[in-house]
Amino acid sequence: MPGHDIIVVGASAGGVEALTYLVKKLPPDLNATIFIVLHVPSHGTSVLPRILNRAGDLLVSHARNGEVIVPRRIYVAPPDCHLLVKPGFITLVRGPRENGHRPAIDPLFRSAAQAYGRRVVAVVLTGTLDDGTAGLKALKKRNGVAVVQCPGDAMYPGMPRSAIENVEKIDYILPLAEIPDILVNLANTSVEAEEENPSSHDIEIESDLAEARMSVLNKDERAGRPSSFGCPECGGTLWELNEGALLRFRCRVGHAYSVQSLLAQQSHSLEDALWSALRALEEKSSLARRIAGRMREQNHDLSAKRLEESARSAEESAALIRQVLLEGNKYDVAELQKTQDLKNE
Repeated sequence: MPGHDIIVVGASAGGVEALTYLVKKLPPDLNATIFIVLHVPSHGTSVLPRILNRAGDLLVSHARNGEVIVPRRIYVAPPDCHLLVKPGFITLVRGPRENGHRPAIDPLFRSAAQAYGRRVVAVVLTGTLDDGTAGLKALKKRNGVAVVQCPGDAMYPGMPRSAIENVEKIDYILPLAEIPDILVNLANTSVEAEEENPSSHDIEIESDLAEARMSVLNKDERAGRPSSFGCPECGGTLWELNEGALLRFRCRVGHAYSVQSLLAQQSHSLEDALWSALRALEEKSSLARRIAGRMREQNHDLSAKRLEESARSAEESAALIRQVLLEGNKYDVAELQKTQDLKNE
């Protein structure tokens, strides 16, 4: 009878240090396979396998598409690919981003839950925002085991706190120092031969969307209901999914967001739009003044005056937008700190 032999781990900011400690403390004869998603830039170079190979005794490598799962190995998601676990093998896909990330944690957790059910242990470590929460919720529907780092112990408590606040029946909330021992114990503990909760239709649909399956994209069947919001990445309608206290959004082609990640993406989109507006106003002012100068050289003073007034108006608008851009981050930080203080009261 197998133990909890599929361990999936998600981390973001501060994750290199946390993962290094975790791997260092795991024995070489661990009766499990580990899959790791660390948020990395899509076009960056990941050296995480090299770091983890130096830290511990388990062999670490970037996952390869179609690779057969081998026990006592650690597979790391490469940049710009979702890492999905299938029965006996690995799939890498450049599917739609989830929570603004590719690789993202939710697709890994969800695919492992669908493939292995109660044999899966999912670990949420340090990170900002809330990637991993929806995937952890899907795993609990399949009776998997949820392990979350104590928010107070995490370098960045956002992801652990979100998991604790939104997922019922977290099995273990532990400081990082205690997580390796519990993973070893779980790997050596046989999975109880109880009837397993079947994979829900919603989990199957979301797993297919992560792989951009056309059979799903071409259907009008969607979980949830249409919202009044547009997808920050493709502009499509976002569908609203209510899962208890957890509210999420997903568009037709599969981009997925939690509330916090949607707010973050909308902030980025707004900033991009403001910079574009600032550039357009600066160009308008510059062009108007240049033409006004030519008009004055030709003694067309009235036309030159109108152009100069237009340039001044554009400059005033540009100054206002520039102030919003330069001070906006300060206000965002203050608002986030205020929200955090209210949560801690």
